[in-house]
Amino acid sequence: MMTVPASTATVDLVQRFPGIVTADARPGYAGFIVEKDNLVEVATAIRDEFGFDLLTAVTAVDYLPENKMEVVYHAYKTTGGPGLVFRVQVPRVDPVEVPSLIDVYPGADLQEREAWDLMGVKFTGHPDLRRILMWEGYEGHPLRKDWQEPFYEEDNKPFKSRWPDGKHTMAEEKNPFKDNLKFPQSFDPEKWVPENDEMLYQSLKRYTVESEGGMSTDRIVVNMGPQHPSTHGVFRAALTLDGETIVGLKPVVGYLHRNHDKIGERNTFLQNMPYTDRLDYFNSMSNNLGYAITVEKLMNIPVAERADYIRVIMAELSRIQNHLVFVGMLLNDLGAMYTPALYAFEERELILDIFEAVAGSRMMCNYLRFGGVVRDVPPYVLQKIKDLVFDRLPAKTDEFERLLSENEVLVSRLKGVKVVDAETAVKYSVTGPVLRAAGVPYDLRRADPYSVYDRFDFDVAVRQNGDMMDNYLIRVDEIRQSLRILEQAVKQIPDGPINSQKPQYQVRVPAGEAYGRIESPKGELAFYVVSNGKPNPWRYHARPASFVNITCLEQMCIGTKIADFVALLGMLDIVMGELDR
Repeated sequence: MMTVPASTATVDLVQRFPGIVTADARPGYAGFIVEKDNLVEVATAIRDEFGFDLLTAVTAVDYLPENKMEVVYHAYKTTGGPGLVFRVQVPRVDPVEVPSLIDVYPGADLQEREAWDLMGVKFTGHPDLRRILMWEGYEGHPLRKDWQEPFYEEDNKPFKSRWPDGKHTMAEEKNPFKDNLKFPQSFDPEKWVPENDEMLYQSLKRYTVESEGGMSTDRIVVNMGPQHPSTHGVFRAALTLDGETIVGLKPVVGYLHRNHDKIGERNTFLQNMPYTDRLDYFNSMSNNLGYAITVEKLMNIPVAERADYIRVIMAELSRIQNHLVFVGMLLNDLGAMYTPALYAFEERELILDIFEAVAGSRMMCNYLRFGGVVRDVPPYVLQKIKDLVFDRLPAKTDEFERLLSENEVLVSRLKGVKVVDAETAVKYSVTGPVLRAAGVPYDLRRADPYSVYDRFDFDVAVRQNGDMMDNYLIRVDEIRQSLRILEQAVKQIPDGPINSQKPQYQVRVPAGEAYGRIESPKGELAFYVVSNGKPNPWRYHARPASFVNITCLEQMCIGTKIADFVALLGMLDIVMGELDR
């Protein structure tokens, strides 16, 4: 399924903005090209007149040979259906300026900061355009095509050019700290203080706010993290407190940034598959699936039917084990140490046993290939899956609910404590269980089906209150729906080959673009890939659920007590591997 605009929308949008919006006529590309000066006006119409209320992805592409930069947007309707791709093209000069869409789609906030940081696109009108993954003193924008690593070798590392005449030569030996390593002028590492730290810490001294009624109150900024037992990784939030009430919050990320997109552009298409495992290390199979369907769109190849069923089985087992960890660690964060987590991890281990049996690894599976999967599921493993799906996991889910859902401490800590309402969730591009717990029944397996999900009977789990209790319960609901899908999948799985293509290390990918997305356990996981017909992607971009969902964290926390912050952060179920990339 190609991510292309609906045909009626194509006609209407071009007619609505004659001379401003044009259809993208490049072979292999979809969507519209919008004049830069009219971007905000067009985006507002896309949201209000055409109903594309959910902006899921914002990224940039550096078309160096053509001396232009492109910012690409993917918007969808929460009622379902195909997406709308629109883009702005600007000359590749410094500064590269594009209007910010944060007033139209607030969910663009962190994604615009990422595009500024890594691509050097200055979004005019953005209220807080700072680096987000790299440090503030960093020189340059590393995803630009004319930016080279300090130890730069060749455009395509995997090939023989790295070993001329059969001799291995390390770039560090040829070019240690020379032309490609740059620092700002007058940079003194002994005196340097990060700008973002300075901004965050300057308010640590107690300061006074006077209300309209003349009452004075003290406020202070407190840092949670980056090293904190409940931040689930190296994550920091600067909380502005009025007593115990949170009145402001700034998330600070990037501590674990490891250049995922850059590596993706230096690797071949197939070499990127194991790197997707490292995004959300709880959901290797789901990560593989999102990337595989993206490249399959570019290649325009089918997937072997048996492999499609295997993919669904592995993805739904991933969803179950992810939600089990969520429940176990949530209780851990609330103070119910160890016991609930051990119950959850016991079931998770049985699922990881299955992954190990089919992929050879419990967490970094590298199991999918373009057109299918690496190897078939042996009969004894399929029997293990059936035993889990039909017997053990339904009983254990009932046991979890009996033990936890009416627990007095759990209910008192979760019930009535807001997370986010439906309007705010959509506005800030939140996806996944948090969006559905707020009453929006948006699930890609139904809204924009992929793989063979359209063959299964299941319900989109949805709750209405949007509080922490509903966010906990919806994970339990989703486990039950995943079991429904699995019951049908293991009964219906057909015989046949597990790959539609011959095994090959180097695949031929035609020029063009593709945006592939799946419903990961944490929300929408998507990949945007641009090919120029060469062995490695011209542009590779991961759109992780954790990174985009964190955009809404301040809205979630304002007005709540600091004691609830840890649990509220846990509701997003973030994993730093895909947050920082």
